Amino acid sequence: MDQTRILDTPRAYPELLAKSSQLGFDMASDRYLGTLLKTLVASKPTGNFLELGTGLGLSLAWMCEGMDQDSTLISIDNNEEFIQIAKDFFGREKRIHLVCADGGEWLSTHKEKAFDLIFADAWPGKYSHLDEALALLKTGGFYVIDDMKQQPNWPKGHEKHVEALIEVLENRNDITITKMDWSTGIIVAVKTI
Repeated sequence: MDQTRILDTPRAYPELLAKSSQLGFDMASDRYLGTLLKTLVASKPTGNFLELGTGLGLSLAWMCEGMDQDSTLISIDNNEEFIQIAKDFFGREKRIHLVCADGGEWLSTHKEKAFDLIFADAWPGKYSHLDEALALLKTGGFYVIDDMKQQPNWPKGHEKHVEALIEVLENRNDITITKMDWSTGIIVAVKTI
């Protein structure tokens, strides 16, 4: 099987990739994660989805491709420039709500909606505010994180945060997890309680 061949790339993806390169944005999620997100989102018809860390919208493009017309997605980033770029690409998409806010503050105050999938691609919801993020996940919902394998853009000492996070996830009794040595190192958890 040719794992480098990915079909059905989202329409906006090549332009978003070019924009990432133009801006020197080196934290973009890869295509393998994108296909996984698209598949997981597609498994939840009329779903409610949350992305923490919009970046320039590369993962958002994949998630949007997997959503049906009755689904909604909230994507949050604290960088106004990134949110504006995402709005340039997704601003007419009524299913997507782009929010410029601190993810930790948003997680601490948002209580009323349970999500079918949370992709935590920022510090909040991953290395901080994990309990708040998982509290927003429906039973049977997916929690997805990436960059669990050493990455070239990691700051010195970041591997300790990764190891600590993995240990916390392994010891929780409200989720079941799969650790994948694939792509950038992905963990998929399912809420069981």
